[in-house]
Amino acid sequence: MRPTLGILADDFTGALMVACYLEGAGIYAPLVFDPAAIDGTSSVVVAGARTRTVAVDDALTQVEAFADAFIRAGYRAMVYKTSAGFDSTADGNIGQVADFLADRLELRPVLMAAGFPSFNITTHQGYLFYRGRLVSESIKRYDPLTPMSDPDLVRFLSLQTPHKVGLVDHSQVRKGPVAINEAILRLGDCGHVFLDVSDEADLAAVCAFAAGRGRVFVASDPVAVEYTKLLLGQQQVKPAPSHARGPAVVLAGTVGPVIGRQLNAFSCFYPVLTVDISDPRPVESLAADALEWACLHLAADRPFAVATSAGPDDVARSQTLFGPIGAARRAESILGTLARLLYQKGVRRFVVAGGETSGAVVSSLLVKSVRALPEGPLGTGFCVTEGADRTSFFLKPGKHGGDGLLLDVLRAMENGDS
Repeated sequence: MRPTLGILADDFTGALMVACYLEGAGIYAPLVFDPAAIDGTSSVVVAGARTRTVAVDDALTQVEAFADAFIRAGYRAMVYKTSAGFDSTADGNIGQVADFLADRLELRPVLMAAGFPSFNITTHQGYLFYRGRLVSESIKRYDPLTPMSDPDLVRFLSLQTPHKVGLVDHSQVRKGPVAINEAILRLGDCGHVFLDVSDEADLAAVCAFAAGRGRVFVASDPVAVEYTKLLLGQQQVKPAPSHARGPAVVLAGTVGPVIGRQLNAFSCFYPVLTVDISDPRPVESLAADALEWACLHLAADRPFAVATSAGPDDVARSQTLFGPIGAARRAESILGTLARLLYQKGVRRFVVAGGETSGAVVSSLLVKSVRALPEGPLGTGFCVTEGADRTSFFLKPGKHGGDGLLLDVLRAMENGDS
């Protein structure tokens, strides 16, 4: 297989989602978390970084390491995969990452496309709609790390780059690749061009244009997947490894009503511990206390969950003490440290809720690469390390899934399903 495309996602759950979709489409898509694991043995490689909410310099350092690894391995086209809604802040990283990749590959303008029409996340006239409402009027405006208060993504992205961001809107996108190219030419000197994805037809047209044009694309999940399918076509998937055996744990660092309901459903059958991250003791002490509690349930050979928030009051208290970013990082550090301690105790099945928490857990366990399992009845999220001593993961975006998802995931792992 000739190296063709490197996809770099801004968090681990997004990277896994793309890899799962590609595997389900018959495209072998190894998922790596360390640039050293990129070896050029597949047509596409998906990499998970932790760039969405970190400082710009940190994000660019990660992007540079992965971009250099892609290029050394022979991958000349690149996608920077963001969330469906381009989750960010006014001083965030999307525009600056796009600038870096454009300079690195000497190609402008960079194409950009947000949205996930099948999940009712769309862009129209450059405005982002989340579940049928302007994002600024949706639940996304309350996100603790990336509150989206401006629905105009062209204006919003323009705050992150000194280069002009142009727009090709739905009226041109719907006419297909030739019309898109003509619209871009009319825009003149642009550093980046944002393309509407108002529906599935727009998505197909945008990807068809991008596949025949350039080597840098900043795109949401379905756009990245469709673009890859057009570039590579159908391939033979290598057999995936089976799930690991051994004890299972749920680690929940995300906040909000979805995980609250899921933990409530889980607690009807299995124990749940909530760690108070406003406790001023060191992270190591809090993780050690949680481990002592967990060992009681490991000895009884039963699943359990550890969370870092029981509700809005907990979130408010911790954010008052540490700030929104500081509170999130503290929760991630506690659960990452606990994951490492649990692994040492023999735990080999981890269900992790939250994109940033997933990154913390996988990084703490020093996992360099995994094999994503194709999308199944529970959606995307399953992956397994390869080798003799396997570890299974289900990495869940915070707002994903019904109330019984955690229970269903554990049952699927036990039965070897995806």
